[in-house]
Amino acid sequence: MPEAGRLVLCMRKKLPLRTLVTLVLVLVAWQTLTSTVMDVSDGAAVLATAWKEGTSGVWVEGTGSVVRILSDDQEGSLHQRFVVSVSEGHTVLISHNIDLAQRVDPLDVGDRIEFRGRYEWNEQGGVVHWTHHDPEGRLPGGWIDSRGGRVR
Repeated sequence: MPEAGRLVLCMRKKLPLRTLVTLVLVLVAWQTLTSTVMDVSDGAAVLATAWKEGTSGVWVEGTGSVVRILSDDQEGSLHQRFVVSVSEGHTVLISHNIDLAQRVDPLDVGDRIEFRGRYEWNEQGGVVHWTHHDPEGRLPGGWIDSRGGRVR
């Protein structure tokens, strides 16, 4: 077989391998991105694990009872703040951007809520923010369900 023919044959064999490698890398990158954005199938477990391991930047879903209502955070964007007990001995601060979403209203101590947002760890139990839609439409965003309905 002439040298040029061997080169063409080698290129034909390597092209599918390159394509396969590219596809694998794209799938791994996609899975990594979506796992931190979308893996909330067991919200309580994801939240508990993030808290115990000191993990931040994880999208979580949870349920809990409001145990304290704080004043609005007025630095930067306006945020409604309240503390939710999500399990025995674990509370999280919900920091809900009310420049981008409606205020959770009515909201009283003892109310049961459900939420989806991005968890950031701290020693006090953590903060859940991004409980609103993504104004740029890139991420699924979050929400809060309360007796007043869903806000996002």
